[in-house]
Amino acid sequence: MAAFARHIHACLAVLGGEDFAPLFCDLVEAQGIGQIMVFSIAGDHARCLLSRNFSAAGLGGRLAATYLDGWFRQDPLLPDLCATAPGSVDLRRFEDIAPGMSAAYRQIFFDAPGLRAKTTLLAVGERLRLFVNLYRTGAEAEVDPDVARLIGRLALLHFERVEEGAWPAPLMVLSARERAVCLGILSGRTAEQIAGDLDLAPSTVVTYRKRAYDKLGVGSRAGLFAICRG
Repeated sequence: MAAFARHIHACLAVLGGEDFAPLFCDLVEAQGIGQIMVFSIAGDHARCLLSRNFSAAGLGGRLAATYLDGWFRQDPLLPDLCATAPGSVDLRRFEDIAPGMSAAYRQIFFDAPGLRAKTTLLAVGERLRLFVNLYRTGAEAEVDPDVARLIGRLALLHFERVEEGAWPAPLMVLSARERAVCLGILSGRTAEQIAGDLDLAPSTVVTYRKRAYDKLGVGSRAGLFAICRG
């Protein structure tokens, strides 16, 4: 309990700042969650604000690319999110939403990637409407509902304060070097060109790229582009 409280206080101290994402992800990982993804929904547009993988390589990129390509419109929770009052953080579990899923949606987002369960927080503030998705990909224990709501509340408080930055929001979970490498990739640079830009060996750039992809849950350049689209 003391460690949990320290995580919370650390996150609250840096809401809206660049240091929030790594501390927030430490809190999430400590709860045994396999993957967290945060999507912002505004009208007919969706974007990824955070993707952090702890156990399932490549999951984030695959899910985000498909979801953002228009499948978010078939999310069975979308009507609930649109109807949720500002200031609310509501919780839904997989078993609550499964009856409302189309067979294709369930196959793409649950059966094919082998997800055991998902807890979704519908977090609505004055500016943003968020889906905060907590995935279990193995034998992880189910996250406590009160802890899940607190995770959703922290995400909402943070992203409501974030100004548009110089780089895509999902890259905030990375170290400075990992972020620089990903920004180079997003700008179309090769590993050799990025190495020259950063005064690093190409092999070191490849190492940073792998670390970044593992954290983000992407397995390719396409996955990186998918979660970083505006």
